[in-house]
Amino acid sequence: MPKIIGGSLSEHREQTRNKLFAALATLMSERGFDAVTLAEIAGAAGVGRTAVYNHVPDKETLLLEFITHETDQWVGALQRALEGVDDPVLQLRTYIRQQAELKRVFHLAPGGSELRTLLSPDMQRRLREHAVPVEAILRGILTAGMESGAFAPQPLETTVPLVHACLSSRSVPEEDGPGRTAAIAATEAFVLRAVGADPTTTVVPVPDDVAG
Repeated sequence: MPKIIGGSLSEHREQTRNKLFAALATLMSERGFDAVTLAEIAGAAGVGRTAVYNHVPDKETLLLEFITHETDQWVGALQRALEGVDDPVLQLRTYIRQQAELKRVFHLAPGGSELRTLLSPDMQRRLREHAVPVEAILRGILTAGMESGAFAPQPLETTVPLVHACLSSRSVPEEDGPGRTAAIAATEAFVLRAVGADPTTTVVPVPDDVAG
């Protein structure tokens, strides 16, 4: 029987999965998802080659769970950042900056391939279900902005995917530095103009854990 990590079986499973996630991210950054095997991921994580199947049946499932985990963490961080923020323009700025941080996870594969495109149609459908809370946050921000007059009236079914298409582009460098800061600022201004807001107003510093 494998040694239990942590004080309980649930803690053991959580810590093991976190090790698998970390190993997956490292190996993908080096070689890409397609070039990595589940056995290699298990070895890098220090998990037995057979024991890994107690957690996931294949590497595609591991990738889906990794993306889902990171998305859930992102949603939690964004919700905390938005607590007490009433101004829709500042809310949208916060959303944009946090999206830039999330992109680092989805662009780990060499060559710039977005990780979600490496999943099968069924796995993409399952991942899409987890994206609903993300869209709900943006819809709420845009709705509040239109109701307050900060944003121009517009159909959300069109605006939400357009905003996400802009934020998922590869124009923001992943490495920290002046280039990344300038790209995020330019993205903020572009999106704010697109929804009918004045990008020169409500320039309030975003907390460090969101700014990236």
